[in-house]
Amino acid sequence: MSEETSTDSHLSVVMTTSQDEMTQTTGVTSSSSRGAALYFECCVLFIGVIGTAANGLVLYALVASKQHNKQELIVNQNALDLYSCLVLVITYAIKLSKIQYTGSLGYWLCMFISSGNLVGCGLEGSTINLIFVAIERYLKVVHPNWSKNKLRKWMIYVAMVLAWVFGFGSTMPLYFETAAVINGVCYAFVILKMNPENKLVLTVIDWLTSYFAIILIFVFCYGKILMAIRRQARVMASHNPAGSSTAHTQQLNQIQTSVIKTMILVCAFFAIAWLPQKILVIVVGVHNRPNFMENFYYVALFFQFLYICTNIKKITKSECF
Repeated sequence: MSEETSTDSHLSVVMTTSQDEMTQTTGVTSSSSRGAALYFECCVLFIGVIGTAANGLVLYALVASKQHNKQELIVNQNALDLYSCLVLVITYAIKLSKIQYTGSLGYWLCMFISSGNLVGCGLEGSTINLIFVAIERYLKVVHPNWSKNKLRKWMIYVAMVLAWVFGFGSTMPLYFETAAVINGVCYAFVILKMNPENKLVLTVIDWLTSYFAIILIFVFCYGKILMAIRRQARVMASHNPAGSSTAHTQQLNQIQTSVIKTMILVCAFFAIAWLPQKILVIVVGVHNRPNFMENFYYVALFFQFLYICTNIKKITKSECF
């Protein structure tokens, strides 16, 4: 979770509700803070444009090379990342335009776009699809016979649909519950209808399910893949005379190197890129400090989309699995 304030307002508003009362606190945002927020918004918009162009080109290349029939989950990953980057560009183009959110149109524009709702849906779906990619690679490399006999195309298609459904289904209700239009300004995560104890529990659950669990899945899947490839390399080496090398052995060594690089990229960079957002979750779960955390929110968002841009490199490595 994160708290977001508009840069065109001199006031940042946080509303919290407990079982018995609702309190509202306001604070003055300094001009330097607003200037920093504007800078970060421009940076996020820039990386969104780069990500849209890059993911669009890679998606076109996959379709043009007929790889979309062989790498369905990779295509789905690229489509989710393209969607996320495109919606990010639209969202921050609207935010930088400093429009007033009035009437029904302003309300729905806030709920779906300016609050970051559609962006959050894409990020969540992208993460879920990355898990499916890791599991598919694990099954094909570590359990090739089972994968060949049991893994069907319809299962892959179901996983693709689930990534989108879960991304929207788990994210959109949260934004609708916590976003609000106040005095013509769109705010996200300002209405938290729970007491501090429940907020803390929700924070812990978020860390366990959307951070540590995902990292463990990545480490397990790619670690098992690396172990399986190393076993194949040792078997091939034992059947060759000392000092000799075969094309197949060289290929296994190349795949092993590729797996190591992909494992580091997926696991380590996921942990680093999503850490600012998870720190933000802790702060919001313990304290409501919008003025202090506003710029940090943009930093966290920037790293999240920087991670999405690196998914392009993962796609270029997918042929090795």
